[in-house]
Amino acid sequence: MDFAEARRYMVDGQLRPNRVEEPRILAALRELPRERFAPAALAARAYADADLPLPGGRAMLKPLVIARLVQLAALKRGERALVLGAGTGYGAALFAAIGGTVTAVEADPALLSIARAALAAAAPADSVTLVEADPARGHAAGAPYDVILIEGGVAEVPRAIEEQLAEGGRLVTVGLAGGPPGRALLVRRAGGAYSATQEFDAHAPALPGFAGAAAFAF
Repeated sequence: MDFAEARRYMVDGQLRPNRVEEPRILAALRELPRERFAPAALAARAYADADLPLPGGRAMLKPLVIARLVQLAALKRGERALVLGAGTGYGAALFAAIGGTVTAVEADPALLSIARAALAAAAPADSVTLVEADPARGHAAGAPYDVILIEGGVAEVPRAIEEQLAEGGRLVTVGLAGGPPGRALLVRRAGGAYSATQEFDAHAPALPGFAGAAAFAF
């Protein structure tokens, strides 16, 4: 399979017609080898317009959803990003490719194994730090973060994770509490307060551990 051609088609056929417009993101998506972040047996499906099943009942978000979430986060070059439920590392690699310094938290050893190999081959050196821990707790040791991505569907956003945002920080995820389809959520921290808005329809499989009490529920 010609993966370079598959990336070109993904960008021009799936993403650009559907409001993915940020030049840095489009350039990164054309270059980032998504197939490396998929289980080897599923590499040929990595560019399909669908979630990709992963070990442990998890899923790699389809290209349009992860691209629009990263665009919504509006990460500036040099900012610090936290990716929770990082899976095989594709979202973390995308943030790194557009200039972020990234901490990626994942609890599943099988997914971390894929992420380590993929990031070593595809991400800029030392741009992503992988942490094996419970994503639902965030990573307070490295806080505050300019951007937080919860890479999956959540019923609620835990207050403890919101509190890891820097002043002016943005958190993005897919909220599922209102039933299908889910909605992309953008949480902002300003003046020590938090505000949340629903942005666009987005499907994402539920991420284990994100059903507890939260500041905002939709």
